[in-house]
Amino acid sequence: MLPLTAIAVLAAGTLAFRLAGPLLHRRLAPGERTRALLADAATVLLVALVATAALTEGQGAAGWSRPAGVLVGGALALRRAPLLAVVVAAAGTTAVLRLCGVP
Repeated sequence: MLPLTAIAVLAAGTLAFRLAGPLLHRRLAPGERTRALLADAATVLLVALVATAALTEGQGAAGWSRPAGVLVGGALALRRAPLLAVVVAAAGTTAVLRLCGVP
């Protein structure tokens, strides 16, 4: 029952945040510093999500092949490669390393 309650609370919170933007955008005028901090916070959250997904599997480390694939994909993304090339290169790197026996 607890996971279902947690899902319902998260869903309600997400809906409240989504509704708050259109309802409050004329009442609240965040300053330039606040906007910059919010943009940075979104970037930090995305990087944390990528790091967690890339470096962990279950309760332990993910091995070396997955982080290597993410690193290749990240390098290509920084060079502004097309998304398809980034995804294929990252998956290909991980697959080749696993084929070679790298965990």
